[in-house]
Amino acid sequence: MYKKSVSREQALQKLKHYCGYQERCHSEVRDKLFQLGVFKKDHDQIIATLIEENYLNEERFAIAFAGGKFRIKNWGRARITAELKQRQVSDYCIRKALKQIEDEDYLRSFHRIAENKFESLKGEPPMIREKKTREYLMRKGYEMDLVNSLKLRNRS
Repeated sequence: MYKKSVSREQALQKLKHYCGYQERCHSEVRDKLFQLGVFKKDHDQIIATLIEENYLNEERFAIAFAGGKFRIKNWGRARITAELKQRQVSDYCIRKALKQIEDEDYLRSFHRIAENKFESLKGEPPMIREKKTREYLMRKGYEMDLVNSLKLRNRS
């Protein structure tokens, strides 16, 4: 889909609104610039302006993203890390974002999700329930050693 390109000033105004609506990472802003048809030579200058005016902050984005995915979607640290890397967020920002998730809350959430999943599989044989629960936790992004250390209650 080819669009007519917009001027640098128009693009800047659109991106200020775009970044003001919710936190964005640099790759999302670059994608939006391509969508708007902005010349590639103007991309870095527009992004620099957005950073200077505090519309775009990768660290702030990473912290908001990690916190939201953990609280709302119950994702584990491994999945959050993978998703942030896919969005080309720096390792420093990823580490900083993951530090915002308290270990106590993380473990509490992990055990609650594991118990809920295990209980939801009541009709299954105990070994299958445990296997499906562990696979579910891995897909959610919880670490292998944490999943392997899990002791599920076998109340068939």
